[in-house]
Amino acid sequence: MPQPLSYDVFVSPFTWRYGSDAMRSVWSETKKRRIWRRIWVEIARVQQQVGLVTAAQVADLVAHMDDIDIARAEAIEAEIHHDLMAEVRTYAEQCHIGGGIIHLGATSADIEDNADALRLRESMNLILDLLSSVLSEFSTLINRYADHPAIAFTHLQPAEPTTIGYRLSLYAQDLLEDWQSLNDVNARLRGKGFKGAVGTGASYQELLGGTKMSPAEFEAKVMSALQLAPYPIAAQTYPRKQDWQVLSALSGVAGSLYKFAFDLRLLQSPVIGEWHEGFEPKQVGSSAMPFKRNPINAEKMDSLGRLVNALVQSAWDNASHSLLERTLDDSANRREILPVAFLAVDEMLLVCGRILSKFRVDEAATARNLAQFGVFAASERLLMTAVKRGADRQLTHEHMRELSMAAWAVLAQGQPNPLANMLVDSPFLNQYLLRDEILDLLQAEQHIGDAAVRARAFAAYITTTLQRG
Repeated sequence: MPQPLSYDVFVSPFTWRYGSDAMRSVWSETKKRRIWRRIWVEIARVQQQVGLVTAAQVADLVAHMDDIDIARAEAIEAEIHHDLMAEVRTYAEQCHIGGGIIHLGATSADIEDNADALRLRESMNLILDLLSSVLSEFSTLINRYADHPAIAFTHLQPAEPTTIGYRLSLYAQDLLEDWQSLNDVNARLRGKGFKGAVGTGASYQELLGGTKMSPAEFEAKVMSALQLAPYPIAAQTYPRKQDWQVLSALSGVAGSLYKFAFDLRLLQSPVIGEWHEGFEPKQVGSSAMPFKRNPINAEKMDSLGRLVNALVQSAWDNASHSLLERTLDDSANRREILPVAFLAVDEMLLVCGRILSKFRVDEAATARNLAQFGVFAASERLLMTAVKRGADRQLTHEHMRELSMAAWAVLAQGQPNPLANMLVDSPFLNQYLLRDEILDLLQAEQHIGDAAVRARAFAAYITTTLQRG
């Protein structure tokens, strides 16, 4: 069992540094044991309905549901080497009337796996709430910058213009799909139910013999009280494929956040310098270089995203290597991968929300880059207009390619972009276009298609989708 927080021993950064207190609470040892005790109480309540336990025994269990004593349970576990049975004995010591009927008919996974499913659902709800907030922030920024032109990049090279709002829509669209995937997985979350050691329900068949309740009815009643649907088929545990589905959905969120953070890091580089994540007045960027303004929040998001993606492999292995009715080689790593995946994505969403709330666009840098590179992109307008007026498309393309390459060579020498003048003075293009027409067509900010309209429509769609829930 973990010791109280101390800086003299190893402490996971997720214990205090990353993630919210709410998420840490879900995956705390105290919370887990409270859920175990709640499940034992619900089992006893249903057993009381068929006369297997008394009202006094149930009342005794209820009275001590919250009397978690981890120190005592740890001491017992040190002797018997079974954490759940150590909690059973700790609970039983506290319940002088009902202690003798705790865990009647159940196997460990009947308690643990239903408890895990309940924690998965609570954690998913926390993530969904945070993701909804992040999407709302994106929607606000998309509307704010829907019309704001900026040079786009393909292959990390300047391409055609886009708008900042349209680019932000790319990240929001991925995250909205993740939001829908999380909702789908959350809606399908199921517990093991109460099926005993290998899933056949034999212990409950034996226990309920002579009563009017079948094992299936018993399971339905307890699971209804827990407000959790059971798998219709399970072996000793619920199928570990569920963990893989959950972590895969979380990895999807992490991947979308990772892309946004990585792009922000690129755009914050002074070479481009268009976007900034925010920098506090007294924030230190480097211990050696006082001038540094490092994108530490975006970098943290990418670091955590890699971790989340790596955890999915362990969940896949657990599901695939759960041999026959069950092996225990998933147990130790599940104690780590489930809470860490949720806490990491939790932290990523919290950081993303803070970035978006302080998101800043350097309009001067955006205009400078558009002016420097936009003329290359706007040349496509010349190509299409010249062809509509009778020019050969292939000859025009080759002519403009040669001029563009010559202009790039001049830019590489640190000189102003000469392409506009080269195009205006081109005898080839002057056969089809007037000089003033060429200059007008080279206004790159006009070459953004319907990006602004699409961005605003998508922002509205985000709001509508979230409201529908």
